[in-house]
Amino acid sequence: MPAFRIKQLSGFTVSFLEFVQNNILMVAIAVISGFMLVWPGFRPAGKRVNTHQAIQLINREEAVILDVREAGEFTASHMPGARNIPFKSLEERMAELEPLKEKCLLLVCASGARAGQAYARLEKLGFTKLNCLEGGVDAWQRAGLPLIRSKKK
Repeated sequence: MPAFRIKQLSGFTVSFLEFVQNNILMVAIAVISGFMLVWPGFRPAGKRVNTHQAIQLINREEAVILDVREAGEFTASHMPGARNIPFKSLEERMAELEPLKEKCLLLVCASGARAGQAYARLEKLGFTKLNCLEGGVDAWQRAGLPLIRSKKK
């Protein structure tokens, strides 16, 4: 005897498994609909651009590259012309960011995750022209684009 039963209005009882089997299409639609409702929460925030689009933003719209990695990561290698403001310091260093509020910003991190978080935070602070480099500095390097590296002694 099944442990979970649904009582129908007509007085008959049908086990949950029988209900699913008899209404598989309706159950599938409900599951897919639920998944589609929660899916946006799993995607990284921000407008994603690939390396080619990033170069166009830099050249055509004079995008400011904002590297949100920690200082040590930035010092090891970074994109030419990038400014480093670590993700954890965005609010503390708002005075540096304020003049960039109306400029096109390209947010960069190692792989794109922190840049997505920075996008969400900066959007709440009123920034409107935000873009995230998909794949971050790793993608930039894989594309064979220039990086400035620290000189090891």
